[in-house]
Amino acid sequence: MTSSRWHAHGNVYLVLEGEPYVHEEGLDGAVEVLSVNGDDMEIEIVNPDGSHAEMSGNGTRIAGAWLMERTGRSVARVHVGPRVVDVRRVGDREYESDVGEVEVHGRERIAGLEVTPVSVGNPHAVVVGDPADIRLIGPLLETHPRFPNRTNVQVVHVDAPGEVTARVWERGVGETTASGSSAVAVAAATHGAGEVVVHFPGGDSRVRLENGRAMLTGPAERLG
Repeated sequence: MTSSRWHAHGNVYLVLEGEPYVHEEGLDGAVEVLSVNGDDMEIEIVNPDGSHAEMSGNGTRIAGAWLMERTGRSVARVHVGPRVVDVRRVGDREYESDVGEVEVHGRERIAGLEVTPVSVGNPHAVVVGDPADIRLIGPLLETHPRFPNRTNVQVVHVDAPGEVTARVWERGVGETTASGSSAVAVAAATHGAGEVVVHFPGGDSRVRLENGRAMLTGPAERLG
């Protein structure tokens, strides 16, 4: 039984192999390794409150980096629920993930806010506004009846074409320094296609959107 701590832009995940998740302070979640077969692995993502997430951009990238450290190779295929995320090393502690399909739904009026629901394999609610309002808007939308299974929430400001600033309220977590699937969601909601740099408090993520699919680039690093 082994475990190790990893982070991506300050998002801290515990990678667990052969042992159950037990809540620890300071974690943004856990990656439970269910199986490994060469460059392939199957995982589950666990939130700090014990709930399971369908998908995590940072969590799958960390899982891929963990497997590459183990195999000595520069590629990994991560299965999480029905989604398969191909991860490859592109630099020192830098990884690119083929996150897969992104669905942007029509804008809705929810709780007095203009909200764009987005699916990246997990649910998101994107609001264009002042990112400093995340601690008000995040809990309001996360548990709104419109989202019976709760939702991740992002408040985003469009700085320029191809550049946005965002803050994140993660379902079952609260505010986090960054989020990979949230980077994809805000890029898709505000731009639809092309390359977008997403500035989070924890650092920058890069998203490339093409034909309804997303590539996500960002860091992953072992803490111990």
